[in-house]
Amino acid sequence: MTQPHITLSRLKKYLKTCSQEQLVNEISELFRRFPTVKQYYQIKLYPESEEQVINKYKKAIENEFLPSRGFDNTMHKTAKKAISEYKKISQTPLGLVDIMLFYVEQGVKFISTCGDIDENFYISIEGMYEKAVTFISDNGFNDIFQERCQKIVEDTSDIGWGFHDALSEIYEESF
Repeated sequence: MTQPHITLSRLKKYLKTCSQEQLVNEISELFRRFPTVKQYYQIKLYPESEEQVINKYKKAIENEFLPSRGFDNTMHKTAKKAISEYKKISQTPLGLVDIMLFYVEQGVKFISTCGDIDENFYISIEGMYEKAVTFISDNGFNDIFQERCQKIVEDTSDIGWGFHDALSEIYEESF
């Protein structure tokens, strides 16, 4: 027999039955148990600390792309997970774009350092670049991120597999 899945409406009904003290206790327990909840409230209560939090996620991404580890098919998945986690706690779209472009920059640096990687790796980096550039265009951030996006394309000029051409096309369509 399958267990029923909780829905947001069911959770809201439950929370409405709780006293303020019970709600404080619930949130406090979540805060203690789940680091992402703690980071969410860190940014929500102290917006100036978002840079510090984003740097933590950037470090996690950078660690996945360290050339000394060698190539591992799962590393870009782990790095993408850091972006997904940051997206859940982020309070500003600029921070999200920053971390997405950082992922692409680290991927390009890894390719430049280690040489050709398998096709899925290129597809992953290209896909993130496209998501970032689309997000930039959709939110009117072109002036803020155009130079950085252009540099990424320039840094891929000697990389094969049509990677440079794909990133150039994405860039040209948006900027």
